[in-house]
Amino acid sequence: MRVSNMVTAIDLHAEGEPGRVIVGGVLDVPGDTMFAKKTWLETHGDALRKRMLREPRGYPAANCNLILPPTDPAADAGFVIMEQVEYPPMSGTNTICVVTALLETGMLPMTEPVTELTLEAPAGLVGIRATCANGKVTQVTFRNVPAFAVHLDRVVEAPGIGPVTVDVAYGGMFYVIADAAQVGLRLTPDEGKDIVRLGEMIKTATREQLPVVHPENPGIAGVTIAQLSAPPSRPDADRKNAVIVSTGAVDWNRPESFTGAIDRSPCGTGTCARMAVLHAKGLLGLHTDYRHEGILGTVFTGRLVEETQVGPYRAVVPTISGQAWITGLAQYVLDPTDPFPEGYTLGDIWGVSHA
Repeated sequence: MRVSNMVTAIDLHAEGEPGRVIVGGVLDVPGDTMFAKKTWLETHGDALRKRMLREPRGYPAANCNLILPPTDPAADAGFVIMEQVEYPPMSGTNTICVVTALLETGMLPMTEPVTELTLEAPAGLVGIRATCANGKVTQVTFRNVPAFAVHLDRVVEAPGIGPVTVDVAYGGMFYVIADAAQVGLRLTPDEGKDIVRLGEMIKTATREQLPVVHPENPGIAGVTIAQLSAPPSRPDADRKNAVIVSTGAVDWNRPESFTGAIDRSPCGTGTCARMAVLHAKGLLGLHTDYRHEGILGTVFTGRLVEETQVGPYRAVVPTISGQAWITGLAQYVLDPTDPFPEGYTLGDIWGVSHA
């Protein structure tokens, strides 16, 4: 066997959402902050993301995380998040997967019943409280970076849909949030294709019509992800959501380009953005559990623990609680003669083709 670029990874899912964690094969990348490391990977090392997320090693709903040495002495480890079309500054499900991988494999020491640690994400430091029993992480609660609403009850014109009332908020990424009933959806699994298509159309229209920039980091700009909201399916949840992760560029002249993948979990940063909107509207106070249901019926529990300020915006500090499970351990390799070193996509399931 002739191989190069061997990468060791742990596969997990957090309440249904897959989150591969690279734990070996990449020692470090340049950059004096985790955001700078993310930027270096985007501009100089993107082949790793493509290889791990595209076929034949990945698929449209896949996510990946690269464990790196922290740049901040307050952090125990750093990580960079990779998705199909971007490197998000922060991700809740990926954070939960990273914590579970680090503790259950012994890369960081586990203390029962509670392990506390700090991770450095591109968005900033993330405080972690992991409940542990018998060598298993049974719950991860992370204290996210501040979340804030930017636009409330704004109307965007989405070609093919019409006017849609939306909110835009930051929860670690910039989200557009819209009530699913406006486009005739209930957020049931059988609506998957319509959820993706309509969510991507709303996101694209919002990105064009409501520009946003993080006031403390201009490298974080633009709405990159959509969240549709509906009444919950289970009595112990406050609301249900479907977050659509893009899998390629979109073109208004090509309806088939509006494709993506639904976050299988209740979405951690999406829940933070949703709570920031509710708080800004006076509908959610501090220290109140907010149980957010995902497309599979799983739940994340969010809570706002503090008010703060981010540039001109009134912000809140959220926490999210959930669990992840390891599904596999693997070593991914690249044969030097492989004709697809960066993988490929096909229009049958990806919407766009990148061979």
